Amino acid sequence: MQTLLGATESPYSISFALEKVDSIKLEGFKRFFRDLPLDPYIKGKYRSRRLSRLKVVGNQLTKLPHGYLFQSKQYNPLVGDIRREFAELDDALIELDEFKKLVLEFRNYSKLDAAVEIGVHQIRTTCSPNNFGNPAPEGIHRDGCNFIGIFSVDRENIEGGETHLYVAKKEKPVLNKVLNPGELLLVNDRNFFHFTTPIKPMSSGEGTRDVFVLTHPSLLHD
Repeated sequence: MQTLLGATESPYSISFALEKVDSIKLEGFKRFFRDLPLDPYIKGKYRSRRLSRLKVVGNQLTKLPHGYLFQSKQYNPLVGDIRREFAELDDALIELDEFKKLVLEFRNYSKLDAAVEIGVHQIRTTCSPNNFGNPAPEGIHRDGCNFIGIFSVDRENIEGGETHLYVAKKEKPVLNKVLNPGELLLVNDRNFFHFTTPIKPMSSGEGTRDVFVLTHPSLLHD
């Protein structure tokens, strides 16, 4: 692991930190982003998504029973107060050593308990010359959890998609950064708002941005 930006002091273990996770080989993830179902809660057909909650005990991951995602409008003014259900992560993805490395790195860097529940969102945002993609259609926001991690898997034929962190919505961002493949941004959701700018293709044809977003707690309910 290579820390690109050091974590600032926080009463809750981390404030934010950016890592280059060299130990994770990205190629094994890419096939799992090719068959993501469309997110039915977002207009425009530019976002695809899967979501699962995992129990992490020691170094072992276990997929928990299917649950629904719920955020209040306080945190998500676009689709808050809606019970959202998504397809689960592929079991073969969860069994990958590289996926386990990612989840454990999020758990360990955030100094979470050895036994903890973590939500993992697998998200592809697409764009074309006639349909730009918006990774954060809800605008500058918090997720309503304690910690989030955004891990970049791939950027293909796109520009934009710059991630911003804010102490307050009306202030200038304290971080402006395109997350390159292999980079993991860890954020204390109690301390910061976050946003990612829209993407558009660099040349003709489709462009894609693939990420995992990890949260604690998972925000999933039975």
